[in-house]
Amino acid sequence: AQQQPSSRGASLVKQQAREQGQEDVDFSQLPFDVLRRISGGFSLPNLWAASMVCKSWYQALSSLREAVTFVKWGKMYKHGRGGVPQDTGMALDSFLKGAARGCAAAMIDAGLLLWEQGRREEGIQWYRKAAELGDAAGQCNLGLALLQEPVDASEAVKWFQRASDAGHVRAQYSLALCLQQGRGVEPNPGKAARWYLRAAEGGSSRAMYNTALCFLSGEGFARNYHHARHWMRRAALAGHRKAQFEHGLTLFAEGDGGLALAFLELATRAGETAAIHIRDALVQQLPA
Repeated sequence: AQQQPSSRGASLVKQQAREQGQEDVDFSQLPFDVLRRISGGFSLPNLWAASMVCKSWYQALSSLREAVTFVKWGKMYKHGRGGVPQDTGMALDSFLKGAARGCAAAMIDAGLLLWEQGRREEGIQWYRKAAELGDAAGQCNLGLALLQEPVDASEAVKWFQRASDAGHVRAQYSLALCLQQGRGVEPNPGKAARWYLRAAEGGSSRAMYNTALCFLSGEGFARNYHHARHWMRRAALAGHRKAQFEHGLTLFAEGDGGLALAFLELATRAGETAAIHIRDALVQQLPA
């Protein structure tokens, strides 16, 4: 399920089943909880690839294909797209119908909408169902929800760890934050820095900024100004306002006033008020 599907791959699975004498197995007769655990977390391409393996798999996965349709309609109602009016009630109804058919994506969308409506316990229940199916986004959302509730933060860390091991970038950043702050786990600056770096490499601007700070301060990594500058610049280019401010200061100190002004202006527009005074002072120094 983690690999990109292809018609060739589906044919290969079918051929292997035939060679092993399993061609006539009726997968549609599998108990629903088994089917859900096997395929509830499938992406849409993987779901269709699995459906094409053989006729019985196509029949077995019919409820999940219906669930994907409900997710599509739920998103349309939630955001008022595709020619339908915005209607959160209809959106939630669609997500819940998809969730009842075993789709982890529908469970996450239902949980998010319930959370936004203040029905947090119900939202957590759906996050947990998706997390238990092995969905990394569900595991991350469950961890984030548990951190905001009066419960043991160690459970949140457990789910962050599982999602992080699966490559979920936001979970990696959240796990690093817990390790740095000692929330639900013993503080461990070294592990925190390594997870910040993993999340930064995955594209998280907040993780890029924190990775730069780790290299700058020597917390978790040996001090390395070159690496710190690299990650601060990447965070700034990714839109992190504090990184834009600090990278602008670095450029100003290095004598690159024009580029420094650009980053300070971006930081100011993003709401970093500390950049305003320095930006204005720099404008006065630059030629027209």
